[in-house]
Amino acid sequence: MSITRHLARHAAERPGAPALTCGSDHFDYARLYALVEDCAARLAAAPPGGIALNLPNGAALAVLFLAAARAGREGQVLDPGWPPAQREQVLARIRPARLLSADAGSDFHLPAGDLGELPAALGLAGPVPPQPDGEAPFYVGFTSGSTGLPKGYRRSHRSWTASFDADTQEFGIGAGDVILAPGALTHSLFLYALARGLDAGAHVVLSPSFRPRAVAELARRHTASVLYGVPTQLGLLFDHLAAEGERLGGIRLVLCSGAKWPPGRRALLDLHLPGAAFAEFYGASELSFVTVAKDAEKVPEGSVGRAFAGVRITIRDRAGRRLPAGRTGLVFVESPFLFSGYATGDSPDLLAHDGALSVGDMGRLDRDGFLFLAGRARRMIVTSGKNLYPEEVERVLETHPAVAAAAVLGVPDGKRGERLVAFLALAGEKVPARAELTSFLRGRLSLFKVPRIYARLADWPLTGSGKTDFAAVARRWPLRCEVLA
Repeated sequence: MSITRHLARHAAERPGAPALTCGSDHFDYARLYALVEDCAARLAAAPPGGIALNLPNGAALAVLFLAAARAGREGQVLDPGWPPAQREQVLARIRPARLLSADAGSDFHLPAGDLGELPAALGLAGPVPPQPDGEAPFYVGFTSGSTGLPKGYRRSHRSWTASFDADTQEFGIGAGDVILAPGALTHSLFLYALARGLDAGAHVVLSPSFRPRAVAELARRHTASVLYGVPTQLGLLFDHLAAEGERLGGIRLVLCSGAKWPPGRRALLDLHLPGAAFAEFYGASELSFVTVAKDAEKVPEGSVGRAFAGVRITIRDRAGRRLPAGRTGLVFVESPFLFSGYATGDSPDLLAHDGALSVGDMGRLDRDGFLFLAGRARRMIVTSGKNLYPEEVERVLETHPAVAAAAVLGVPDGKRGERLVAFLALAGEKVPARAELTSFLRGRLSLFKVPRIYARLADWPLTGSGKTDFAAVARRWPLRCEVLA
């Protein structure tokens, strides 16, 4: 039940079928299987412990991650962009058996050319290990926090293989697909797309870096049928296609995760990817898939969708008592996809009751089982004595044609407790007036939810996973932003 469970079968049944492409590196299933097995035998010979991977985005990272999993080791995927002191902090906590790094001075030397040299770079081989047990840990990923120690979360093989089987049920991904996953493998969405595609026998196409023009070219050259992306990347791709007056035919499915897709941009998908179905996920590092919203299903406006296959959602209070449909409370999730625990750091928001987990998200279920998120419990703002979840205000602001992204934060106020400031990234040259934005929101939200102050940011800060960096936004107030009149 390991994530490499089907590689041997694909190599035997379809040895010449394309398996993995990244830059100038191309592997069919026979060659990829042989390389993964050879590298796994060498990693298995290391002392007990995890295999830390501090490597640039590319085929070597993909192969070594698969090899660590095949060897029954935990692949600890570090971000090479971390400052050295932060990386050393993480390494001191996870204590890997081996560190595979491209840094000068490392005992591992990443081959500059043919990846067939990878096994020799890893040292002497031991016997090829048996397939690991499904409950064994195979992956530690890290959140992209901008300060402090990154939070590391640990996953078992079964948490991903169960996901593979469930999304076969949801999307029918199979050997005939070409999966384009153009983001960094330090982001679990793209690492998952790699492993999921190979499990299905598909052709997985990666990109060493995300550049919209290059992504469009990869989609055409390889006739991509499934595209994974986060909203910021998909938005940049659509902007490029719009600027060039181009369309991408052949893509049948777009899978979006990491943040909410702006509803006003849905028409761009139909225009530039004609015939493509669209689905977005709500989930978390600890929970994996929670809900799916498919454009082919009647998802109510404002909902993040219904439970993903194999997932059970309940709404509870902090004591674990279940709340009826329509009541807002903590979102608890039961599924085979849940994480195994933290490798570094922890989360005060994590709650567990009867085998169900919550990461602190607040929401409600309607009578048809569709989930509506109110926001994160820790982001709640108290203003004029009332509780406000800023995510609701942000979602409405992002439907305004002049707004590309929004972040609503509370700043101290002696009278109201906190007053709302809406920080904006604009979608074009037009700068909306404060009165225009206020009027727009008043027609859609209760009065106490409407900010009185709007500030424009020229440079919108993002985390490494493409989400808004709210801490960085707050640091820009008030000197590094333009208050709208």
